[in-house]
Amino acid sequence: MRILVVGGGGREHALCWAISGSPLCTKLYCAPGNAGIAQVAECIDDVGAEDIPGQVALARRLKIDFVVIAPDAPLVAGMADAFAEAGIKAWGPSKAAARLEGSKSFTKELCRANNIPTAAYERFTEVGPAEAYVRAQALPIVIKADGLAAGKGVIIAETIDQAIEAVRDMLSGNRFGAAGASVVIEEFMQGEEASFFALTDGEHVLPLVGAQDHKRAFDGDKGPNTGGMGAYSPAPVFDAAMQQRTMDEIVLPTVRALAKAGTPFRGVLYAGLMIDARGPRLVEYNCRFGDPETQVLMMRLRSDLLPALLASAEGGLKHLDLRWSPDAAITVIMATKGYPDSYPKGSEIRGLDAAARVEGVQIFHAGTKAGPDGKILANGGRVLNVSAMAPTVEEARARAYRAVALIDWPEGFYRKDIAWRALKS
Repeated sequence: MRILVVGGGGREHALCWAISGSPLCTKLYCAPGNAGIAQVAECIDDVGAEDIPGQVALARRLKIDFVVIAPDAPLVAGMADAFAEAGIKAWGPSKAAARLEGSKSFTKELCRANNIPTAAYERFTEVGPAEAYVRAQALPIVIKADGLAAGKGVIIAETIDQAIEAVRDMLSGNRFGAAGASVVIEEFMQGEEASFFALTDGEHVLPLVGAQDHKRAFDGDKGPNTGGMGAYSPAPVFDAAMQQRTMDEIVLPTVRALAKAGTPFRGVLYAGLMIDARGPRLVEYNCRFGDPETQVLMMRLRSDLLPALLASAEGGLKHLDLRWSPDAAITVIMATKGYPDSYPKGSEIRGLDAAARVEGVQIFHAGTKAGPDGKILANGGRVLNVSAMAPTVEEARARAYRAVALIDWPEGFYRKDIAWRALKS
């Protein structure tokens, strides 16, 4: 098959890395790709990930058999529908089903209607009522932009003043544009966060494995929320019993509700969870693989990914299973100083070859581009995913940080405590 992967980040590098090993894949393209993806796929860097007409035209020109739409924004905008209309087979939910990620209020209302455990909430489009609601709630409190905000549209407010400032910033349109035209205000859930992934063909569901990521920018879970500064799998808090509860109480009711509404979800459901003594509660859904969780999932996957994606798109998951390594995987994000706010581009990254030679290490590129004379240049906020596998999380962590230490990039930073919860437990 001739495969096209849409996107150009660390998640896409991990997916391309996995798909490139499939005997079903005869030619692999990625648009726009990055400098690391170019090692396993042919990159078409003049077609953007959110360019729906451009991606459809590219797939036609390259005679693509199957498209893997990896990022959230094009899915929410209807890219899967556009490929379907063009008669090109694609993996990823329809625009209607992708509302699970595109609208937090849509998901909260679905949870309320189907008794799916989640935080108490209300939705607002005007500052006055939102402020009045905030003043009547306990602290801390969570303010979320209703739409897509690149993983940064969540403010955990410790004070009333912080909460009101967040509400005003979002609803004024100054902070997240149209994504903040409405806000969801939620109770703050205590517990331990986990990420769970399941493939679905709209009827049947194939559970994958759990992971944990680190959203805050700095050590000790300090600083602003980011798209993720590292991840690891398995997550001790997410054992087999917790997985079964998540399937029964959260994932399966969601799949059934969307099918009943005539908008079946075909793709991967990414459930962000909060786990405490009562069990799992849904923080939010994403309609695509997580980043950086995909990197550790692909490291642990021992089966061919491509047949699973095809079965998810076409139907047939009922008869499929996947094998996973019992080893632990960890990824450490190296980001440009300044991220998640403004940051410079173009700094040179050295030492990647030496880092990649560390036992068990795989480096996935996120925001990189090829420079002159074979140089690798930083071209984004999150730039590298230094990933490692080993029999234990301690060994995997040691390998990842050994590789990080070999990378010469003064303009970058990273957290030094990835997987601290796993080590603590």
